[in-house]
Amino acid sequence: MRFAAIADWADSGEFEIGFMCREPGVSRSGYYAWRRRSPSPREQADTGLVAAIKQVHERLRDNPGVRRVHAELITLGHTVSPKRAWRLMRDVGLHRRHPKAWKRTTVDASATRLHGG
Repeated sequence: MRFAAIADWADSGEFEIGFMCREPGVSRSGYYAWRRRSPSPREQADTGLVAAIKQVHERLRDNPGVRRVHAELITLGHTVSPKRAWRLMRDVGLHRRHPKAWKRTTVDASATRLHGG
């Protein structure tokens, strides 16, 4: 996480890399090794799952929740837990649209007289 913060600042060019590495207490060589590192197998798998989740979400137009997306991923042959599906959906910004709850707050006075209330 520290390296990602340094990378954001380094890309803007406002501060020197050495200064940004000294402040949080990380080495410059560690930062540059992090920049060169390829994505981990888990990150690569997450990228594939995100693509599948987006396809499922688009195909099920009534805004599916995590349970339905998870079930669809299982039927497509992906091995994924519900929590991982939820995390990936959250990270991408996909969520179910919940209808607003409606509650009757007042009762017409004439209706109570008709029913003996």
